[in-house]
Amino acid sequence: MAYTQSTHLSYNLRFPLASLSSRILHRSSSNLFFSRPLTFQALKSSMADTNTNNVAVQVFEKDDLAVSLAKYVADVSNNFTSQRGAFTVCLSGGSLINYLRKLLEPPYVDTLEWSKWHVFWVDERVVPKTHQDSNYKLAFDGLLSKVPIPSGNIYAINDTLPAEGAADDYETYIRHLVKNNVIVSSPANGFPKFDLMLLGMGPDGHVASLFPGHPLVEEKQRWVTYITDSPKPPPERITFTFPVINNSAYTALVVTGKGKADAVHSVLGKSQNSVKLPAGLVSPEGELKWFLDKGAASKL
Repeated sequence: MAYTQSTHLSYNLRFPLASLSSRILHRSSSNLFFSRPLTFQALKSSMADTNTNNVAVQVFEKDDLAVSLAKYVADVSNNFTSQRGAFTVCLSGGSLINYLRKLLEPPYVDTLEWSKWHVFWVDERVVPKTHQDSNYKLAFDGLLSKVPIPSGNIYAINDTLPAEGAADDYETYIRHLVKNNVIVSSPANGFPKFDLMLLGMGPDGHVASLFPGHPLVEEKQRWVTYITDSPKPPPERITFTFPVINNSAYTALVVTGKGKADAVHSVLGKSQNSVKLPAGLVSPEGELKWFLDKGAASKL
């Protein structure tokens, strides 16, 4: 198996549950903080193990988002490395890696227990690791090569296999890591329980490589699946399924830009269409926190 490994981050957060019928808005300096529990009936009816959980939404200006995200990730990492001696984190592509840049600065770069990080990808393009479309390359160039994560703790896909084979291989390896207690599994459903999922969202509301209207959105058995007809190039990808994404202990959705404002409004606003978008189906067993800039939140 052609995997690479790595170890980063630290965390420790709990968000109080808000009333189902209320939406709470707090102002703190330049940031707007929204906190409310969100429920998505379509998801609840299709995934019996999905619970209604608290959702926190924060809106930031300029570099404040990167600063807050770094602290959040560091707190989560610290929580798990101190309690369990390991931290499993799943990365996405897009602009996410850029927003993690503050982890490369003091105090985090010098204090995080990078050797205890285990890094995975929520989804990956089936291209060579050196290709400009590779999420691995994006993360390695922008973050992983700059911190002392052991190479054996960075779990990239086998880029020599076609999409179906790469997905099967990645799931097989994750099952191996669950068996060896590197990744925790849920006693309730048997799915892997990663410590932190770091997700982005596309303008169409897709997360990972789960696109609106695509049959993979409904996949409930597999841990990792594949797509050969992605509406966004490149067409061949592997992706975690929603049962895995929603089994995580902590989940952050990092969304920026006015081009995503309609999708954000559909999921978080008063729209009745949120269940149609994959981002509206992110309802983790643990806690979900949205990190938005003013552009993405402009229609809330």
